[in-house]
Amino acid sequence: MAILLASSTPPVPSTFSGGAEAIALVVLLTEFAMFRAPLSRSQIRLYGFQSLAVSALAILVAATQHVPELYALAGLSFILKVLLVPGIMLRLLKDAQIDLAASNRLGVASMVLLAIAASVFGFFVVGRLPVHAHVLPAPALGLAAAEILVAFLLVILRADVVSQAVGFFSLENGVSVASLVVASGLPLILEVAFLFDLLVAVVVFGVLIRVHHGRTRTLSTDTLDRLRG
Repeated sequence: MAILLASSTPPVPSTFSGGAEAIALVVLLTEFAMFRAPLSRSQIRLYGFQSLAVSALAILVAATQHVPELYALAGLSFILKVLLVPGIMLRLLKDAQIDLAASNRLGVASMVLLAIAASVFGFFVVGRLPVHAHVLPAPALGLAAAEILVAFLLVILRADVVSQAVGFFSLENGVSVASLVVASGLPLILEVAFLFDLLVAVVVFGVLIRVHHGRTRTLSTDTLDRLRG
């Protein structure tokens, strides 16, 4: 009887898998909060918190999987994505004197329901992929895929430049979570290259925000949608 009970008891998750799944869930929930945030500054602060969670995941992977170079990646991620990028975006909004995000392409409730459907789709589709390993936290990978899809929806459904920029930046956070749980042993130079790609995106969006606001006195993308070649 004791043998049957022991065999039917599910295995206790390791520190790595449990922590990775919890952090991936925080990243996904933060993405949903961005949909609900009516203020652009609130979205930027949520992105900073989300990036802090990704940095914490890098530290967890470094400690549990014995990949010491990830400590350097966590430090760079903290400096760039938690401090520098939100600071630049908040400075641009201070110059623009605009805080209220532009109108949505759908209602908030409709957007949240659509985001829930996309996250469920991404989670279960990734769960069906033949990617298995005894150290791979499969739920964390599914949550990362769900976060990527929700970030895409944020870019598509919010009709202002700041929200689209934050959605694009948080998309990179989802990719970072997936890479940390699947391929934590990637060379550090590749991980750093992803961060510098993010800096290029920040420069592009920063120029777009400044020029677009200077010409239209708004951050809404409706005027851009009406452009014709």
